[in-house]
Amino acid sequence: MYELRRFGALLREWRGRVPPAEPVGGSAGSRRRTPGLRREDLAELSKVSEDYIKRLEQGRARPSLQVLNAVARALALSRAEYEHLCILTGHAIAQPGQVNRRIGPATRQLLDRLESVPVAVFDATWTLLTYNALGSALCGDPTPYTRRDRNMAWRYFTNTTNCEVESERETEEFEASLVAELREAASRYPSDRGLTSLVTALHTASAPFADLWQSGATAKFERRRGIVDHPDVGPVRMDGNVLAVPEGDLKMLIYTTEPGSADAGKLAALRNSAVASGGPGAT
Repeated sequence: MYELRRFGALLREWRGRVPPAEPVGGSAGSRRRTPGLRREDLAELSKVSEDYIKRLEQGRARPSLQVLNAVARALALSRAEYEHLCILTGHAIAQPGQVNRRIGPATRQLLDRLESVPVAVFDATWTLLTYNALGSALCGDPTPYTRRDRNMAWRYFTNTTNCEVESERETEEFEASLVAELREAASRYPSDRGLTSLVTALHTASAPFADLWQSGATAKFERRRGIVDHPDVGPVRMDGNVLAVPEGDLKMLIYTTEPGSADAGKLAALRNSAVASGGPGAT
């Protein structure tokens, strides 16, 4: 039994939560009477007609799986939201094949509100997607780097990272957890060629990585302490805590310093500089 009216109601609701600045078809400076995507914006992003979007929202049409997938991508739905729409429209739930590399509206709004601390957003493979402004001020503008060079495991195991782990014990724990997370991602996204290529390249480039991959380590990457070598303010000791983001299977790494410390003073200086320059936050 299809629940097309419920599907249409959710489509209208989730269309309304997408920030107006996001749509491809909208004008950044135009005034909007209602928040979110317009029907014409959603139609353009999902490559279907505006009239068909209207029929879907009124519960008068059942979308094909192809249309459902296109709409879900346009709205940056979470996995759970996508699966719920599949159930409402009577479609079998597709298995995940590709790693999500898009930042959804809820994640973007959260990132924008975390202005006082450096924040980095990663996909399921620990490839950097974006920083907030203070994150870029601390770690550098990631724009020039390729996707592989933005991957934390690649940078760490090929010695191209600018963040060092202080103790031997913490180094071992960090290495094991990073490899375990990458192995777990590979098991969930076996069809992602970029991920497969990354794992193959890491096996070739790093014997420690290959050994850990075979060891069966299962530790979760939840926290990281290290030193970021900044070219202007010098070494900054940071605590990094991982926040799982259900929307799109993403991860946030939130950096903090000890209150009142010299490191906190350095971070404050970088924050003032980022505010003054309006530094880059998105990749």
